Amino acid sequence: MDVAVPEAQLEQTEHGLVPKGEGWFVVNARDLVWYDRGPRGKVMAFDGEPEFEQFGVNIFVLDPGSPMSMYHWEADQEDFLVISGEALLIAEDEERPLKAWDFVHCPPQMDHVIVGAGSGPCVVVAIGAREHQGGEGWGGYPVNEKAQRHDASSPEETNDARVAYARFPARRTTRYQDGWLP
Repeated sequence: MDVAVPEAQLEQTEHGLVPKGEGWFVVNARDLVWYDRGPRGKVMAFDGEPEFEQFGVNIFVLDPGSPMSMYHWEADQEDFLVISGEALLIAEDEERPLKAWDFVHCPPQMDHVIVGAGSGPCVVVAIGAREHQGGEGWGGYPVNEKAQRHDASSPEETNDARVAYARFPARRTTRYQDGWLP
């Protein structure tokens, strides 16, 4: 096939760059829009408008005790790479410590959550497939006692993110701050 793929535009906003349209692009994670999620740390997404069709790629910065998400399972695969710092994986009711360069593979329907640990922030790259993200069968939030001890469990079993995350503040759009990434 001899068709050139166009380059996507990067639109400057008050909080950083946002990729616009289909196509390829190169961008530094520090230059993109970030979100402060309060007690759940910071996050950014590499996709813009539209979202990547096949998978999402995010960077999370978690302080000790900050849960990346609520304990959950998804109908699609998710993978995580710890870039720096320490974290705790709770997976299928087991706890596993994580350190820099540890990789976590979560096949579809695996219960899991990652919580920041150690004495400083940890940086985690998350990659998740999006084939089944729309609709009722996307996944769910089971209640888990170990995750509850880390404020990382929904108060009740649900498939509704609004219920699982109701006690947390809404994320706030922000710019990258020096020191978040190594």
